Amino acid sequence: MREISEMWGEYLNGREVGADDDFFALGGNSLIGIKIIDRTAQDYGVELSVRDFYLAQTPARVAELIEKGRAGT
Repeated sequence: MREISEMWGEYLNGREVGADDDFFALGGNSLIGIKIIDRTAQDYGVELSVRDFYLAQTPARVAELIEKGRAGT
């Protein structure tokens, strides 16, 4: 999960991002979201839908989606 928070920080102007920080409250937008979704697919081999990413909203929840994707569920 820390890796996900750090990745978000890279795309959010180097901000410190906690596990439960809200993507939109941190200044996230659709373009940044797409970049993070693409990077997640590259780094973790998991394709997240835009809808799932936006509904998750936090690194902790995105990490859960990645784990589910890796497990094939």
